Amino acid sequence: MAGGVNLLGLRSHNAALVLDLLRTAGEAGISRLELAERTGLTPQAVSKITARLRADGLAVEAGRRASTGGKPRTVLRLVPDAGHAVGLHLDRDELRAVLCDLTGTVIAERRSPLDLGAGREAVVEGAAREVEALATGAVRAPGAVCAPAPLPVLGVGVALPGPLDHRHGVLHRVTGFPEWDGFPLRDALARRLGMPVVVDKDTNAAALGLALGGAAEEASASFAYLHLGTGLGAGLVIGGAVHRGARTGAGEFGHQVVQLDGPPCDCGDRGCIEALCLAAVARGDMAEAARVLGAGAANLAGLLDIDLVLLGGRTVAAHPEPFVGGVGAVLDARARREGSTGGVPVRVAPGGARGVAEGAAQLLLAPLFGRAED
Repeated sequence: MAGGVNLLGLRSHNAALVLDLLRTAGEAGISRLELAERTGLTPQAVSKITARLRADGLAVEAGRRASTGGKPRTVLRLVPDAGHAVGLHLDRDELRAVLCDLTGTVIAERRSPLDLGAGREAVVEGAAREVEALATGAVRAPGAVCAPAPLPVLGVGVALPGPLDHRHGVLHRVTGFPEWDGFPLRDALARRLGMPVVVDKDTNAAALGLALGGAAEEASASFAYLHLGTGLGAGLVIGGAVHRGARTGAGEFGHQVVQLDGPPCDCGDRGCIEALCLAAVARGDMAEAARVLGAGAANLAGLLDIDLVLLGGRTVAAHPEPFVGGVGAVLDARARREGSTGGVPVRVAPGGARGVAEGAAQLLLAPLFGRAED
């Protein structure tokens, strides 16, 4: 973790460092002295920051801890329900929405059918209604303790198929839905809801959630998240950070051409890995789909020297063993050809069907804790 800097101009950065330590400390809490030691801030700076956090309702005292010398230390902890974020996954045929507290814990979830071809206004209105239902406490996850309604919602993270411009929240030509080209989804939804909105590709959102959740053994690990559902895409984490590229173009995995003059793809090209993979799935040939997916994964491994491949999406969830085994076999064969001792590990991504929606919520939450990058 980067150290704090005692400059007035970096108050928000320092507060994020402190908030992140409060979050990771959990219910046990952490003392001001420990916060100072771990951030590199002075005790006085930590006291000022924690006083502001307490005044804002983000932190509370959580008792005292015995000290090795002197009086017991007062410990502080994060207040998880002091703020919430909604994560929206707009797939081509389904909307999934989750409400998360400050720790990223899902406390409510909604699902509904979606047709991206129904028109931009209809999709925006439907998404807004789902957000409002969650924010007003209309539904809670099983076993969750209901908070008073309406809930404090910091904003909405939206994840959907690319390509798009995540910095400006503008969609490009979503494969199969050209009418979305150039649509300012972020601004349209923010106007409708009256709250901040962040937009990113579904695969990038999922990759962010996986990186923050420790899906890889090391925080600095590099991995690829391959998402196979109604389409095929990838989220790339390089050195522990999501790699989006200068134009949010990184990870357009499904549209790498692997068969010249192959079958046409909805993107307008031919022989794309997405077209080949989805055709095999449609035939019920999961072994062939996994082999094609493995070829693309091997390309990524060769180009980026990644440490891990994580598989997700509804098709993988329905057939995990053939996909893990098939993709792994292709990567192992590549490693043997190169004389390596072992291929890149392949696993099903944790989080299941709502992994993209949870990652979308992290688009809002992660910056609060200094854990996101542009």
